[in-house]
Amino acid sequence: MTFDKTIHLPVSADEAFALITEPERLRRWQTVAARVDLRIGGDYRWTVTPGHHAAGTFQEIEPGKRIVFTWGWESGMDLAPGASTVTITLEPDAGGTTLRLVHAGLNAEQAAAHAEGWNHYLDRLIAETSSPDGAGPDAWSAAPDPIDYLSSAEASLALLLGVLRKLTPEDREKATPCVNFTAHELLEHLAGSLKQIGGALGAGGSDDAGAGPEVGIAGLAQATLEAFSRRGFEGTIDMGFAELPATVVAGIVNLELLVHAWDFAKATGQELVVSDVVTDHVEALALVPISHQVRASGSFAAVQPVAEPASSLERLVAFTGRTVVV
Repeated sequence: MTFDKTIHLPVSADEAFALITEPERLRRWQTVAARVDLRIGGDYRWTVTPGHHAAGTFQEIEPGKRIVFTWGWESGMDLAPGASTVTITLEPDAGGTTLRLVHAGLNAEQAAAHAEGWNHYLDRLIAETSSPDGAGPDAWSAAPDPIDYLSSAEASLALLLGVLRKLTPEDREKATPCVNFTAHELLEHLAGSLKQIGGALGAGGSDDAGAGPEVGIAGLAQATLEAFSRRGFEGTIDMGFAELPATVVAGIVNLELLVHAWDFAKATGQELVVSDVVTDHVEALALVPISHQVRASGSFAAVQPVAEPASSLERLVAFTGRTVVV
């Protein structure tokens, strides 16, 4: 069976092509994270929602006109990467571009599931090109079900990138709740942490120096989480300074992504809306990494008090030693 839908976008064909192929643009409307090798035979891997990863290879590429790629999922729906084909054609029209998406090679159940997904994301693509505020956060990425080490980190990454996307050059020197760190220094710290963890996992991510906060952190986080997905969470990881259980390292990644999202949001006056599903899970993961020994080393301050009723996010950041003003 085939899913076939045509929409109008109020942008040029070249801009539409960028929106469906470039990682930074894909993250605006369709993906949490995206790796793209845009060449014939090149592959892609998209974290569409936390815990759900689409993958395939590019078959045809005509910039501004047409793209064909295989499509499948690393797990779920019995549709392996490469098992189906997506064709997107772009035609200039009055006031913009006509986009037609055809997804072929599906059975009835797969076609129904993908129709729901494509309708959701094509609506978001229209919003991204039509609304002054763009598509905005994707509600489908807010509360992974089921939630685990990886899906919670991916949900946290979506939140973090949404905050970093709005950072301006004027924000660089603003103080953050992470004591003694400006926003720029915190970005450097976060990039360093992701590089260290990614390196221990064998990831080859680059921070794309000069590309901007969101793009740089997205590249490092994407590589680190992909490496964790390949490795799994058994055994220990040599972090250079110590051998740590993989589950502890995963907890550190979750903390880095979610708590620093809160830090950047507070520093720049942004509202961070986080599902309790995510914060409750990350708080549980934090119990081991933030041990009494780690607090004693000065990496984390003592647990701070919070007023009742405190939100799950407020309890989490207070647990990391940050002061919460209610």
